[in-house]
Amino acid sequence: MNRMKASFENKVAVVTGGASGIGLALCEELLALGAKAVVAADLNKDKLKIECARLETAYPGKVLGLPTDVTNRQSVVDLIRQAAEFGLGHVDFLFNNAGLGLAKSFDDATDADWKFAFDVNFYGALYGIRAVLPIMRAQGGGHIANTASGIVFSPMPFQTMYSATKSALMAMTSSLRSELWDENIRFSTVIPGTVATPIWDKAGGAPAGAITPQQSAQGILKGIAANERIIILTEDDKNGAKYGFLPEYGEMTDAYFVQVARQRRAGNMTAI
Repeated sequence: MNRMKASFENKVAVVTGGASGIGLALCEELLALGAKAVVAADLNKDKLKIECARLETAYPGKVLGLPTDVTNRQSVVDLIRQAAEFGLGHVDFLFNNAGLGLAKSFDDATDADWKFAFDVNFYGALYGIRAVLPIMRAQGGGHIANTASGIVFSPMPFQTMYSATKSALMAMTSSLRSELWDENIRFSTVIPGTVATPIWDKAGGAPAGAITPQQSAQGILKGIAANERIIILTEDDKNGAKYGFLPEYGEMTDAYFVQVARQRRAGNMTAI
């Protein structure tokens, strides 16, 4: 806990998707660890207002909620600018956490669906990175965490858009980690596990065994404090990372995913 507290105490953090799920849990955990300022950004203005008012009561003067549309570059630029003002010129951590699950068959997904998927799950993070880099360079460093998914290791049927966007996000994050290392700007890809968040609502609820947002947030911050390249929280995702693309496991992998596809085609969209 001492290492954790030392990593986040008196620091300024921005969290997108901060009004619910993992994002809200990250805000709560950061404040509990002594963060100086936490800026929560979300598209849901009403939910954001309610949650930030609750957090402000517990942590007076340390919380700012900013309605933000991550698909809009200017909205993200404004978020980072206002966050830096609230943080007295600093943004130490950026958690690009906002995202959507986007479950749909490939045949049913239109070009507009694909554009929206990348706008939310990829470009939102890209806009945030571009906006915050000048601030982090001026202050001598910082840490950017981009929330991907275990789907990058286990691309699920009926989730082609989610698989593609999160894989692109992870690849960009990994490239930037080495590119900006010598500027003391760290990058981590977050694989948060299967988490019981609103992202599962349209699928009828989270699968059995899903972890809580608080468990996910605590694991993420532990990984950030340790400057982990890829923060993987669950054994299932660790196994996916180890074995997902190895040729010697190809036959077994095919059999597994074909079975998942058949279950999802039959209507069980939470099948894994």
